[in-house]
Amino acid sequence: MEIRAVLVDDEQLARDELGYLLGQLGGVDVIGHAGNGVEALTTIDRLQPDVVFLDVQMPGLTGFEVARRMLEARATSHIIFVTAYDQHAIEAFEVNAVDYLLKPVDPARLRVAVQRARRRVSFDRVPELASASEAAAQGAQEAMTGLSARREGLAGMSQDQLEKIVELVAERQSRRERLAIKVGERFLLVQAEDIVYASVVEDVITIVAGLHVGTSNYRTLDDLQARLGPSVFWRVHRSHLVNINKIKEIVPWFSRNYILRMKDEKSTEIPVSRTQTRRLREYLKL
Repeated sequence: MEIRAVLVDDEQLARDELGYLLGQLGGVDVIGHAGNGVEALTTIDRLQPDVVFLDVQMPGLTGFEVARRMLEARATSHIIFVTAYDQHAIEAFEVNAVDYLLKPVDPARLRVAVQRARRRVSFDRVPELASASEAAAQGAQEAMTGLSARREGLAGMSQDQLEKIVELVAERQSRRERLAIKVGERFLLVQAEDIVYASVVEDVITIVAGLHVGTSNYRTLDDLQARLGPSVFWRVHRSHLVNINKIKEIVPWFSRNYILRMKDEKSTEIPVSRTQTRRLREYLKL
């Protein structure tokens, strides 16, 4: 059974990549795109897709705001969140999402999410062949189940939803353990805890991990930070991401700012932006 989908992400490249992966997977007809939350609501209302692949962080309306408005409007489309940020997983299931995928999207996980969406769509289409009374009873039962889940949080979630959260946590842990960096013509797998810092210059991200220096396939430092964990890896400057456990020395600088001297071979010095200086002071009690 083919399902009809709309892709929502404020990054064109992200939409193109997801569309390519769905094309490779097969069985999904991408009928529309949207680059922000407002455009998403209009597109969903006009095209009535079976499933919406929805980014979380977008200008204007966030993905969750879009999802809640869909619930309020009783939209029939199912939602799969696709995002670089894993801290909103529980909230995703509270708005009855089918699944929650982390960027960069793994094709195997995408296949599982599409299968789940296909089962829900198939289930939705069964009442069309049943009597009106049966459909009404089933709809009331689903509405009560959904309301109970939203009210009770984890306690009210179905077994399927709990299994998805377990999968997400396991995926989150495994992803953070190792990271691939390109050194010359080969790829090395480095432990996340060994990464000292990452810097971006002309859209190329360079990662320093122990004695290794290589480049990353991540498009932005935000995506890389979400993968590694923002509690340990801080975006101290728009061009730099540092492992706070790899700071060797904090050097006072002009205008009450600081420079971080890192624990790499070169004792690299990284500036701290004004906006991050206050956070650094509070965290380290400077």
